Amino acid sequence: MSKTLFQRIIDREIPAKIEYEDERCIVIHDIQPQAPVHLLLVPKQVITRVAESTPDDETVLGHLITTAGEVARKLNLARGFRLVINNGPDACETVPHLHVHLLAQRQLGWPPG
Repeated sequence: MSKTLFQRIIDREIPAKIEYEDERCIVIHDIQPQAPVHLLLVPKQVITRVAESTPDDETVLGHLITTAGEVARKLNLARGFRLVINNGPDACETVPHLHVHLLAQRQLGWPPG
């Protein structure tokens, strides 16, 4: 099985603008931003998608959410931001490596989509 785009970024085979990194995840700027701030929180452990996650993934998934809050505070985004996880092609998932989008600094409509 070949590496996902995100694995290649984590392994520094592809450059990315890194906002944050620790032993469990990396936070990078999206190259096609949909808001003035558009970050991707990517676990270093490959989880293909939410629908394929298991109870063993709970710690990593929780870490992504708490890291989003930490990064949002660091960037002064407390006024508002949105977290999005796409699951499968019908949800516009383009990389089969679960990641969380953090979007901020523009009014985001509701319902989304």
